[in-house]
This record gives sequence, C-alpha cells and structure tokens, in this order.
Amino acid sequence: MRVMVTGGAGFIGSALVRQLVEHSNHDVMVVDKLTYAGSLSNLQSVAHAPQFRFIQADICDAIGMRRVFDEFDPDVIAHLAAESHVDRSIDGPGQFIHTNIFGTFVLLQESLRHWRGLGAQRSRSFRFHHISTDEVFGSLGKSGLFTETTPYDPRSPYAASKASADHLVSAWWHTFGLPILITNCSNNYGPYHFPEKLIPCMIIRALAEKSLPVYGRGDQVRDWLHVEDHARALQLVFEKSEPGKSYNIGGFNERTNLTVVRAICAELDALRPRSKGRYEDLIAFVEDRPGHDQRYAIDPSRLATDLGWKAQISFDAGLAQTVRWYLDNEVWWRTIQDRGFAGERLGLEGDGNEV
Repeated sequence: MRVMVTGGAGFIGSALVRQLVEHSNHDVMVVDKLTYAGSLSNLQSVAHAPQFRFIQADICDAIGMRRVFDEFDPDVIAHLAAESHVDRSIDGPGQFIHTNIFGTFVLLQESLRHWRGLGAQRSRSFRFHHISTDEVFGSLGKSGLFTETTPYDPRSPYAASKASADHLVSAWWHTFGLPILITNCSNNYGPYHFPEKLIPCMIIRALAEKSLPVYGRGDQVRDWLHVEDHARALQLVFEKSEPGKSYNIGGFNERTNLTVVRAICAELDALRPRSKGRYEDLIAFVEDRPGHDQRYAIDPSRLATDLGWKAQISFDAGLAQTVRWYLDNEVWWRTIQDRGFAGERLGLEGDGNEV
C-alpha cells in the first residue's frame, strides 16, 4: 500500500515510519511541517530506503495537501501531525485549535475527495487512520480503565483539541462514509522523544545536575506504552481492521510520576553515577499543573481480541533501554538544546486569552 504519515518526523510518527520501512513493503510518504518537535534526524536510519519519501508541508494548507494527495495517491492516511504538549496548550491554546482541529478537517476533506475518485477495489481498502490520545477521556479515579465506550471528558486545551478531531473523524464516517479508524493510546516513551516530555526531560536534567521538578506530590498515574509497541499496533490496525472501528492501545504499565522519576534515577545511578550522592537527591516537588488529570489507564482488550495485539516490551525493560539510548545519543538531544530548548517549565503563564 501507499501510506501517507502526517507528522512522520515527530516522536510517534517517526517510530511508525521506521516500523513500516523496516517491516513492510509499503511505500511511505512522510508529510511534516518540521516544527520545533519534528526532526529529519528521527528518520535518518530509513531516509535512503527506496520506498521512503518526505515532503515538508503544513496539514492546514489545503492547496498544499491537495498537491500531496494528487502526487502520492495514498491508500492509507496515518494522521499523527499534532501539537501535543499539554503545558504548551495552556500557554498557547490557539495553535492547538488550529493544527489539531482545522488541520484534521483539511485532511478529511482531501481524503474524502481522493477516496471518491478511487476505483472500487482501492476505495474498499482505503483507510483514514486518526491517531489520538487517552487524554480525551479525562481523568479516572483510583479504579477502572478507559474503554472505547468511555464518554469523552477532556480537561486541557490539548485534550479538547484532540477530542474535537476524533469527533470530526467519526462524523466523516457516519455522514460521508469515509473509511476511518481511530486509535487512542496511553503515554508513549522510548527513543527520539522530544525533551519537553517527562521521561526524556528527567534524564537530560539529571545528567546536567539540575533539579528534577515533580508536579504536586508526584502521585498522578499514567499508563506507559513503548513507542515501538505502539507503532506495531498502528500498522496492524490500518492493515487489518474494518473501517469505522476505534481501538484503545495501552501496555498495562500504570506508574505514578514519582515512581517513574525514581526509576530513571536508579538507572542513571547504575549506568553513570554522580560524583557525589544519588540522582534521586535532585528531585524537587513543584506547583502542580493547572487542571492536572489524576489517573489514566487503558483497556486494550478490544485490540487483543479483534487483531491479536499485545504489548511486547515491559515498562522496566523499556525504561532501561530508553535511558541507555539517551546516554548513547547525546548528540541528538544536544542539537535540540542548541536550538534553544533548555527544558524550562511551561504551562504556568497561560490565561486562555490567546487568539
């Protein structure tokens, strides 16, 4: 198949692209605006493969997207292009509304036009696969799991923008018949993760002997999923699933944020000890994020039952691998720091008045 991956130079998108190039015969077109969180270095290992193509483009540019559709003639749209950091959405919600909602609308319109022009066989196999997040479901209490039927209850501008996109995608299925898929994943981690997110941020700050800021009491619970497990799930869904389906993707790896930070510190103690003291000594509790969801946890049983998927990488093994990757790939994250990202705290100054 001919697979267009929007946001394919980002963290999850590049993992999917590497998965497809290395483990399938699909032709892959990456469409990425190359904002601060996207980098061609994430794709370096597959950039010279004959089935790989890249174009720098903005999904909000309808004319540009029509050109890409006409030139590449896709069978699958794997839509990952999005603004994704909750703290940034607090400081600047407008960009999240524009990219995540309007950009998805543009892609849906072009996909509908393109799909209607396909022959009978290709139109039956065409899929618009929207990759979303468990944050659209809001916050859980101490028990229970998010399922595909959990009511939407987004709490942050980021989550609300992704929920809106999910609803648009669903509407294009019900109203226009566009063959769509929606997947909602738990927190991803692994190589090439931009350093604003918890795990890479803590690794890099610890190596610099900086404080490790933990929001509130660090008792917020997240369900962690290795990005390579996620990429395998995405490929399976758009290759095998019937249109109109939604799937939750999670790894049954619930941990509090404080537990995760302490585990990172323990790995660093073993691999690169401090000259004095332990990395855990750097932990500092800071003011909590506004509207911080308390707990996420995914039930991926529909995906397991329908398509036979389950996570292969345990959190302990995956975290150890991730810490080693950041130690071995300092040039990658140093380059990001040189572009001006210093791992500073975001999400405290936003007042919601941005337009």
